[in-house]
Amino acid sequence: MRMRKKKNAESRLLACEDYLLKSREDLLVYRDKMPLELEIGCGKGGFICQMARRYPQRFFVALEVSTSALITALETAKAESLANLRFINANAVHLPELFESGEVSTIYLNFSDPWPKARHFKRRLTYRLFLEKYCSVLTPDGKIIFKTDNRPLFDFTLEECAALSLPVTDLTYDLHNSSYNADNIMTEYEKNFSSQGFPIHRVVIHKKAENTVSQT
Repeated sequence: MRMRKKKNAESRLLACEDYLLKSREDLLVYRDKMPLELEIGCGKGGFICQMARRYPQRFFVALEVSTSALITALETAKAESLANLRFINANAVHLPELFESGEVSTIYLNFSDPWPKARHFKRRLTYRLFLEKYCSVLTPDGKIIFKTDNRPLFDFTLEECAALSLPVTDLTYDLHNSSYNADNIMTEYEKNFSSQGFPIHRVVIHKKAENTVSQT
């Protein structure tokens, strides 16, 4: 669904510019102070703002290509003075240009567009070329935490991980009824899908071989 353009978008972005990273230099101000975690496709920012509140000792960056969605996220972060959260208005294809090798400890992919048509498989954010980009900026023990309600996308993701020999752990096809739900923070989409009875799938993807697959 296409999001409507926000009224006074430019002035609202300008009002929140302190929360918007525009260059590598902006990011370096925070880089050495605390571990860096990244959400790709943050939407209106519900998940990443909750993460910043819960873990003030970590530094979070949220990537979002939609300016309309980003405005809401920025305004929430500013209203709550979340000092450990910043945003980038960019596409995930530019990830290696935005972050250095080994800079990000955790990447969050929450309810990414499934691009269900077969001919669009390369647009999926868990397609192998995207996974390679993520791994290029992850720390040696870095990880990707992926959640979705879409079973075909989840299965596709596991196939892509296998193709790249990326080990996976903490795999569940029903997150909310699993042991992994204890620390789970729900996104806006997650609340909606879960309320309709859709099971939520989740998996942790590792950059390097560490463990065997665990599943519930």
